This record gives sequence, C-alpha cells and structure tokens, in this order.
Amino acid sequence: MTTIDLNSDVGESFGNWRMGDDAAIFRSVSSANIACGFHAGDPSTIAQTCRDAVASGITIGAHVGYRDLAGFGRRFVDCSATELADDVLYQMGALQAIARSAGGEIRYVKPHGALYHAMIDHEIHAQAVVAALKAFGGDLPLLLLPGSIALEKAEAAGLRGVSEAFADRAYNADGSLVSRREKGAVLHDSATVTANMVRLAQDGTLVARDGRVLETRAESICLHGDSPGAVEMAAAVRGGLEDAGISIQSFA
Repeated sequence: MTTIDLNSDVGESFGNWRMGDDAAIFRSVSSANIACGFHAGDPSTIAQTCRDAVASGITIGAHVGYRDLAGFGRRFVDCSATELADDVLYQMGALQAIARSAGGEIRYVKPHGALYHAMIDHEIHAQAVVAALKAFGGDLPLLLLPGSIALEKAEAAGLRGVSEAFADRAYNADGSLVSRREKGAVLHDSATVTANMVRLAQDGTLVARDGRVLETRAESICLHGDSPGAVEMAAAVRGGLEDAGISIQSFA
C-alpha cells in the first residue's frame, strides 16, 4: 500500500490525573480515538482534546467502551444488548456535541479495551454496537481487529468495516493479541516495532512472538500513547513508514 492511517487512543485523562501526552502524539498520527467519558475522560479533557485534534488536522473517532470508569474499561460488563446499544449511542452523542463545538465531527468509531476484545467473538455485544452505529446515522466506519465478528455484522448492515494492526502489542500465532496480563505483551523497542509496521504496510505480514509470519489486512495502525517512550515510538514508526515511501493518511 502507498498510504496507511495511524491512530491513537487519546483524551483519557481525568481531572488532575494525566494519561499520556496527546499533544505530542498528534504530531505523528492521523486519527484520534477520543474517549467518551465511560472508560476515561472528563468533559473538559474531551473538549480540549477535540480542539487540539481539529487544530492539528487530525480525524476524530469515538472511542466508546463499557461503563467502567474505575476499571478503565478493561473489564467485561455483562449487560443486555439494549443497555449496551444505549450506552454506546449516548457516548457517541456526547462526543459529537463536543467535537462540533470545536469545529470537528465524528468520522469513525473504535471500541475500547474489554468491549473491543468482546466484539471479536461476542455476537450479542457486537450486534449491539452495530445497532448503535446504525441508530446514530451517518454510516460511520467501525475500526477493529481483522476477523472480528463485529466487522462482519457492520458490513452486513451496510457499514464500512476497517481492520487495524497494533504497533506496540505482541501477537500470538493465531493472530490474536497477547494478553496484557502476560510478560512481553507490550513492545518497547522502536526499531523492531518500526520494521514490523513497514513490513505490514509493504507485504501485509506481521511477525508473531514465536517468530511465525502472519498474513494480515490492516488499513490502520494503532500507536498507544500511554506506555513509556510512546511519543518517541510513534515518531519512529511514522518516520520509518514515510522513509519507505508510505504516506500517512486517515482512512476516514
């Protein structure tokens, strides 16, 4: 491919508690997954993040999650399909209002944490999120891991499903992400990560932690902004891709 999107989870600070350096990450990415207040983010943080994204020319996406502020959205919530759809629609509506006040607009949706992983194979919750997107209107794309059942449901509903890869996460041999509970799940070597992402963009392959080469399809690469050295890694990945002749452009 000649272009690829770089996305990052942002707007996740809360009050005096700070998460990541969003302004610095914006120098490297093309899309911003902005927290909507259910897993992280307070109204003022979200508003400032939207203003910064608009000022930087970054595409805004809704980073929706389970209603789990204490657990940072990383715990599965066994709610009904109706409740989850309502929660997701609520989050999208709140972010849309704030984004528009800053001169922006929601252009896509990316689930967060436990909801993201549930939508890989949890049919009920996958369908609930797709229902929320349809209720919201605007045919917003849904960003998820390749092979997710939610991507199939989104496309069946007439929505665009967009696959992504994770730059700073280790992969299992089956193409799934190594659990954060396991040692080595988060990668910190910028040179290795950059080489892997250039390989992804050029050949459509990734290297799993056991050395196996995985074929994958991804229109976007996620660069987490909350790990040590995240800003430097994001800059390295962008620089490596551009040096390889691949331009950075939002899929949305």
